[in-house]
Amino acid sequence: MTQRWTPSSWRDKPIQQVPAYPDQQALTAVETQIAGFPPLVFAGEARKLKRALARVATGDAFLIQGGDCAESFGEHSADNIRDFFRLFLQMAVVLTFAGSSPVVKVGRIAGQFAKPRSSNVEKQGGIELPSYRGDIINGIDFTEASRIPDPARQLDAYRQSAATLNLLRAFATGGYANLENAHRWMLGFVKDSPLSHRYEELAGRITETLDFMRAIGLDPEAHPELRATDFYTSHEALLLGYEQALTRVDSTTGDWYATSGHMVWIGDRTRQIDHAHVEYCRGIRNPIGLKCGPSTTTDGLLKLIDVLNPDNEAGRLTLIARFGADKAQQHLPALVKAVQREGRSVVWSCDPMHGNTLSSPSGYKTRPFDQILSELRTFFEMHRAEGSHAGGIHLEMTGKNVTECTGGARAISDEDLHDRYHTYCDPRLNAEQALEAAFLIAEFLKKEKALRGRVPATAAE
Repeated sequence: MTQRWTPSSWRDKPIQQVPAYPDQQALTAVETQIAGFPPLVFAGEARKLKRALARVATGDAFLIQGGDCAESFGEHSADNIRDFFRLFLQMAVVLTFAGSSPVVKVGRIAGQFAKPRSSNVEKQGGIELPSYRGDIINGIDFTEASRIPDPARQLDAYRQSAATLNLLRAFATGGYANLENAHRWMLGFVKDSPLSHRYEELAGRITETLDFMRAIGLDPEAHPELRATDFYTSHEALLLGYEQALTRVDSTTGDWYATSGHMVWIGDRTRQIDHAHVEYCRGIRNPIGLKCGPSTTTDGLLKLIDVLNPDNEAGRLTLIARFGADKAQQHLPALVKAVQREGRSVVWSCDPMHGNTLSSPSGYKTRPFDQILSELRTFFEMHRAEGSHAGGIHLEMTGKNVTECTGGARAISDEDLHDRYHTYCDPRLNAEQALEAAFLIAEFLKKEKALRGRVPATAAE
């Protein structure tokens, strides 16, 4: 990787998961138009996220990264964004208060429109069409016209991202995130959940704490950290023409930043060290993620770290482990040991979703909740054994009351999947399941801090 980097140098490299646009002139025209649009996020925000992730790398904070497997144009609404943001607040409160850990909140939102696929084609009833690759590329309807990649969809993706970011910023800083509202964050269907008493008890403790602060003369209204929150966006940097169009030089530092989102990541199918996606990501100064699956080798990972984070900058690189409950113990320890041995500064995050996908007896793609929790347990236990930091989670989840992953507090069964199976691509945790995972992780964090001597051992009981 000695050649000079430019926002377009990826075009000279081999590339995977690229759509075949039939009209190259139309594609160029759209990319040129987007290159003139305002940035969606700003370099200073990306630097702030990197500083927050540097704390995660040292075990002084915890990362929640999550959201839809693929955002859609048809389901874009203020209510869906509100419910998603509210779920994030609930999970963050559980981890911050019950787990005694600051939380860095990064959504898979306002840009997560493109999806890698295992096959270029999809077959239904003897008909073969190009695979659906996300709303930014083509349509989900199984028709020939819908599946043709359309560059104009990038314009729709930009506009939806801008509108989503506008609402998220309002929620994060306009009072909705005020801790005083902890009781009001309960989603309706979670109120009737077996988990509701745990959350209500936690929210009550927060209220008591705020009342105590007032009693001793500390007004929560005078502390902005109690009334607002930092919320960041992320997505897989898959459609590189769109990413290049939104890559801008920061006038204060002279560095290049992707302004499509605060953080972008490289997927498990596009992390070839000499290919286009690694080439693009090595040159931008945003925090970046790298998915690590069962085919990741220790030598290969260390070489990728050298390319993507040559200065060993804290907070720059997040390694997102996605092995599956049955493979995590086999593959992850060697990678963690190698990174530790070489003194690389990274955030380790667990994606317990993608390695635990299966087809149910009824034919639905699903993810068993017990396998998701099993991989989370392995992730935390293995990092504890290696003296490393289990830094975060990466979940596909939604604030909607869907039935896409089996199990959880309500014991969703295979027969229940058809009730509210709404995903455009992969199955997501509903709000109740995501909150249940947060309570489990809070227990892990308590034990971790007890072992590190940061809280009395009795606090982990």
